[in-house]
Amino acid sequence: VQLQASGGGLVQAGGSLRLTCTASGRTFSTYGLGWFRQAPGKEREFVAAVTRDGDTSDHADSVKGRFTISRDNAKKTGFLQMNSLNPDDTALYYCAMNPYGRTRNAASYNYWGQGTLVTVSS
Repeated sequence: VQLQASGGGLVQAGGSLRLTCTASGRTFSTYGLGWFRQAPGKEREFVAAVTRDGDTSDHADSVKGRFTISRDNAKKTGFLQMNSLNPDDTALYYCAMNPYGRTRNAASYNYWGQGTLVTVSS
């Protein structure tokens, strides 16, 4: 499985972006999907995860109520809708897939995309 993250860019505080994660291969629907981010000088952190069927999701407290993870298995695509962005959301965002389902544990993820940069100006 190969993942391609896209949709990042420069946005003003309060704005919105929608990140997309496009997967190749035939097994997309058998993997849980997650988004992680890494800000300059900081460790990578969990953002959101969703189960194989897309029915159940989990969001980090820092983004809860502002970000929403979703997926379209028919199109082998995942999404991260980000609203009410603030400068603390500036980071390189990665999508990743794991065989266990919905998990916050980065070590559980087998496949990672290359990252897409989100920059939020104040």
